[in-house]
Amino acid sequence: MVEVLELSGSGEGPDAARAAGVLERGGLVLLPELPFALSEAERTFLDPAVLAPKTKNVSYDPGTGAVGGTSAQGKAREGLGRMMARYAAFATALLERLAPGYAQALQVRRTSLRPGAVDTRVLSPRKDDRRLHVDAFPASPVQGRRILRVFTNVNPHRQARVWNIGEDDFETLAERLGPAALKPRTLSPWLMERLRITRGRRTDYDAAMLALHDGIKLDDAYQAQAPRRRMAFPPGMSWVVYTDGALHAALEGQHALEQTFLMPVSAMEDEARSPLRILERRAGRALT
Repeated sequence: MVEVLELSGSGEGPDAARAAGVLERGGLVLLPELPFALSEAERTFLDPAVLAPKTKNVSYDPGTGAVGGTSAQGKAREGLGRMMARYAAFATALLERLAPGYAQALQVRRTSLRPGAVDTRVLSPRKDDRRLHVDAFPASPVQGRRILRVFTNVNPHRQARVWNIGEDDFETLAERLGPAALKPRTLSPWLMERLRITRGRRTDYDAAMLALHDGIKLDDAYQAQAPRRRMAFPPGMSWVVYTDGALHAALEGQHALEQTFLMPVSAMEDEARSPLRILERRAGRALT
């Protein structure tokens, strides 16, 4: 059974002390009373026309301030960047309240605005996030670090964002990997980095997680039969989940903001629960 912790207000109070443990066990932390307020000018960015052709998300790099994936130019682009910078700060402050032990280790990565409707995208099975999966980044290796994400539904029309959450824990998912997926890589990671196919070295851990991601998404029988829980996140709700460890699929909804963080497993309360350590136990060796 997926563990869900619902917190009132901004995520403070005695129950908040349980948040890190719930997340590390593959659960979700919900904050139904924690919206991200948009100004009238910022509401214009919810129009899917803000997207550049052939893109599904607007991205923002908190490190450089660069905004990508958008057709907006000039002052509109600057305003879009300011809004997404505010969201990055909002998400960072939330995690510092929920899991203060993580604060010094969290690495802030890209912010995304998702103005398009989930259920109208036509994608290949491997890229279709309506199918159950755990996250792995083909071009941006995480090298064993956790993928922790904050989401907020900013839909202005009372439409919930709907997910399926798989009931299988990561130990169960790891059993789906054959021995070949855990074998040492050879020259290809070095070449991919030199050729700029990847931004950083793809480790054996990254390769195994990509194999797991693709294997789950492409397994029609598993997609049909895997136990799952349907969850609706109404407008004004924020939620937090380790998307590399929790099986999930986005089914419905439009207009959401998301902030990605990477975190070394050494900063977890119990790093033995991390995908890295679970896969290393199966492989019998280090994967990074």
